[in-house]
Amino acid sequence: MTELTDAQRYLCFDFGEKRLGVATGIRSQLSSQALTVLNVTNDQPDWAQVEKLIKEWRVEAFVVGLPLNMDTSEQLLTQKARKFADRLHGRFGLPTYLHDERLSSAEVKDYLFEMGGYKKLKQNPIDAFAAELILKGFFEQYHSS
Repeated sequence: MTELTDAQRYLCFDFGEKRLGVATGIRSQLSSQALTVLNVTNDQPDWAQVEKLIKEWRVEAFVVGLPLNMDTSEQLLTQKARKFADRLHGRFGLPTYLHDERLSSAEVKDYLFEMGGYKKLKQNPIDAFAAELILKGFFEQYHSS
């Protein structure tokens, strides 16, 4: 496990080939909240939108969800998420962490369905809630260690 910096305000990304879910959170409060979903083209978001979110939320570090197979093996999307994390770190120079995201989207769908059925599921940006869940898991992993 990589040692954390003193950063408190995080921006988390659920990377996908078409959409990028975004959430923010504060590590000391173990809090996270879904923010938005950005479009992705050629494995890259609109970096100006990412920069705007970084400034707006005064972000000090990033977490990127790492899409692994259930047996922990990697897939093509895993490599793309790693590359996105490297680009993110290279552009903005902030500490960047990867966190296992297996099952996050499925858990979000179950949660939203419980909250309001199929209609609620269709109305909510699942990718942003997946990013929130990834960030929450990241905070819990480091809080308990």
